Amino acid sequence: MARIELDLAHAYKRDPQQDSDYALLPLKMTFDDGGAYALLGPSGCGKTTLLNIMSGLVTPSQGSVLFDGKDVTTASPQQRNIAQVFQFPVIYDTMTVAENLAFPLRNRKWPQAQINKRVGEIAEMLEMSGQLNQRAAGLAADAKQKISLGRGLVRPDVSAVLFDEPLTVIDPHLKWQLRRKLKQIHHELKLTLIYVTHDQVEALTFADQVVVMTRGRAVQVGTAADLFERPSHTFVGHFIGSPGMNFLAGNVDQEGMHLAGMTLPLPSGRRLPAGEIKLGIRPEYVTLAPAHASGALEMKVSQVQDVGTHVMLSAVFAGTTLKARLSSDAAQLAPGDSVWLKVMGEHSCFYKNEEIVP
Repeated sequence: MARIELDLAHAYKRDPQQDSDYALLPLKMTFDDGGAYALLGPSGCGKTTLLNIMSGLVTPSQGSVLFDGKDVTTASPQQRNIAQVFQFPVIYDTMTVAENLAFPLRNRKWPQAQINKRVGEIAEMLEMSGQLNQRAAGLAADAKQKISLGRGLVRPDVSAVLFDEPLTVIDPHLKWQLRRKLKQIHHELKLTLIYVTHDQVEALTFADQVVVMTRGRAVQVGTAADLFERPSHTFVGHFIGSPGMNFLAGNVDQEGMHLAGMTLPLPSGRRLPAGEIKLGIRPEYVTLAPAHASGALEMKVSQVQDVGTHVMLSAVFAGTTLKARLSSDAAQLAPGDSVWLKVMGEHSCFYKNEEIVP
């Protein structure tokens, strides 16, 4: 296992001149030995490029990659001792499950007794002990991908195991089982695991630390709670959560925050720079309020969705639609009703130029 330090940028174009020419804008990042990380973001944000730079499949056009302080920027995946699991199963159909799992160890000339022991341990973790003698060709897609996962995990001495959207081919009802299994395996084996995905549920349930990426930038690194409670960039607020964070554009002065002709006092003890500011509030923290209550705005209900456990209310303020996750009592509201919703409070976040105000 290794501590991975990145200080780099990457462009597939020669002589990049502007931000849009870069697949990865300049970044500095450290992945600690034994950690479980996820690279999360939409397609094209640079997460797979970053993973391939760590594995050695891509050499960064600028900067360096260090493993335990050693410069491996130009080293091959073999020299870095990396295991990588791809979107689609990479296995030998003519071999049995056991032979597939043993293949990386046989290549390294492990003694047969140690191979058998290690293959048995990994097969048990993946709940494949009863399939060890079956040929891979006859297995379902999810079982084949479990073999790919096992081949990535079977070597105990790897610097890191890198996963590139490994659950793409897995049926949705099986994904949660494999995510739970990977989490369990991480706790047992203490390997450095780095997992690429565009699915926030996969990232937040698997990783201890999530790197959120957009347009070649890593905009925040943090725990699931960090990303939910204090998004450091408006993109993180939009991207994390279902639905994402609400945003209202306003203007701040000594009187408070002015929003479309209404003025809300700032939370007690909170100071903000004067000028244009965005207020961010999660739907989970928007609450019904009495008319003219402090921190509340009057809005027009546009949609009421009763999903049993809660009501998802959509309401419009000055042309902007806000979402509120409310108790089932709110099901009595109807489109066209006026409602006061509290948006200013301890959970409110504030953004200037898309970055959070400390």
